[in-house]
Amino acid sequence: MKKNELKQQVAAAIQACLDKKAEELSILEMEKGSGAFTDYFVLCSGTNPRQVQAIADEVELRLKAAGLRPAHVEGYRQAEWILVDYVDFIVHVFSEKARKYYDLERLWKTAKRLEPSELKTVTRAKVATKKKAAPRKRAAVGATRKKA
Repeated sequence: MKKNELKQQVAAAIQACLDKKAEELSILEMEKGSGAFTDYFVLCSGTNPRQVQAIADEVELRLKAAGLRPAHVEGYRQAEWILVDYVDFIVHVFSEKARKYYDLERLWKTAKRLEPSELKTVTRAKVATKKKAAPRKRAAVGATRKKA
């Protein structure tokens, strides 16, 4: 998978979390030689079990619409720590208590911390490129109609 495509998918997951009012959002870019089994961790918290599940649901819905399904989901029923595994990245949705207890940021402290805006710039650049190409196509269609 191309790195830009992966970043777009991670950005979509992040936006889904934010849309459901997730708290304490963190993005960890895992180092190649760290023994990590994925490229990115997206971590966030919900204030109650329903919100934790709603965040995980929104991530799945948003990425399913983009043609991506999780390889595995764990912890949904308990809603303390829901892990949504997309192989190249994993979304961790925690209750506040579980987040403090497991402290994945400390466990993976060598990982590079990213801001959501670092991933969104890739998406905006691609959208801008598509918008520039569209008027040329319309002009060509209009020219064809005039001839007919």
